[in-house]
Amino acid sequence: MKEEDDRRYMKLALELAKRGRGWTSPNPMVGAVIVKDGAVIGQGFHERYGQPHAERNALASCREDPRGATMYVTLEPCCHHGQQPPCTDAILEAGIRRVVTGSGDPNPLVAGKGIRILRSQGLEVTEHVLRKECDRLNEIFFYYIQTKRPFVIMKYAMTLDGKTAAYTGASRWITGEPAREQVQRQRHQCRAIMVGVGTILADDPSLACHLGGGRNPIRVICDSGLRTPPEAQVVRTAGEIPTILATCCGDEERAKPYEEAGCRILRPGSRDGRVDLNRLMEQLGKMQIDSVLLEGGGTLNWAALESGIVRRVQAYIAPKLLGGRTAATPVGGPGAVHPDGAYRLKNSTVTRLGGDFLIESEVDCDVYGDH
Repeated sequence: MKEEDDRRYMKLALELAKRGRGWTSPNPMVGAVIVKDGAVIGQGFHERYGQPHAERNALASCREDPRGATMYVTLEPCCHHGQQPPCTDAILEAGIRRVVTGSGDPNPLVAGKGIRILRSQGLEVTEHVLRKECDRLNEIFFYYIQTKRPFVIMKYAMTLDGKTAAYTGASRWITGEPAREQVQRQRHQCRAIMVGVGTILADDPSLACHLGGGRNPIRVICDSGLRTPPEAQVVRTAGEIPTILATCCGDEERAKPYEEAGCRILRPGSRDGRVDLNRLMEQLGKMQIDSVLLEGGGTLNWAALESGIVRRVQAYIAPKLLGGRTAATPVGGPGAVHPDGAYRLKNSTVTRLGGDFLIESEVDCDVYGDH
């Protein structure tokens, strides 16, 4: 019975944690539930970066004294001073008797120390309840806190015959409204969106989040030679939505109009005449950008795979056949020389979105062939 209760209340904490999606980065999403005498007396979640953590919000919401209660929290409580004071202090001061956690915190400032502090003060601690679900919720945070680089998700939409546009270049719309709404939710959840200059020249996109009440991602344009038109939407609205141009061009005069429009210029160096994507990820990580939604064309997608920065692939597939020998495909570049050299994906899931399908897969970083 106790194990069933632990799972039930942790599920509630997980649902609470998800309500912070898109707003907490580079912090994790965390939910907390406080239970006393078989009843929930308090609950909360980490709502926005810089604001109180889930544990303190749950304690503040208690409708009765939490002394002697059990707290369920999806992530190990923090024990260090950041923008907020340690949650372990608040738990001890409130007189909580037992703490049940989902994930351990890989942050070196925590990493088991929070658990040890609670146990040293006599609290009962149960770890790893619904760990798999809790870990999945914060895969972006876990990757970022350990590598200091953003978690990159490659996203594209294609027909069942692998085309991202007709041979004329027309691409609106490959998928239906439900799939496009899901993309907007993903834009809200990721801290940045990245495309190549080819996408800017072809489509002049705004790269904004069109979800009501959503958060616009920081826009990152890979533009080796600074070919982005000054009148492009991403330049004209750079004062409203943070916009970064990553370039190999060292000409300060050519960069000046973009900077005057509010764009930030990054020069991560070059690799084979193009922006060094690994160096760029290091720079973005230092800017506390923990996640990047890659919505590039075939050239940038191949370069991203080849550089090893892609962690997850989201393929939106419409049951249509466009045909066309010259029609664009989602991944270009020189390609693999043999099927054995393909980039391998694993742990795939399939979700139906209206008449379309979303296939999500992890990149198998342990398997590389002859590309």
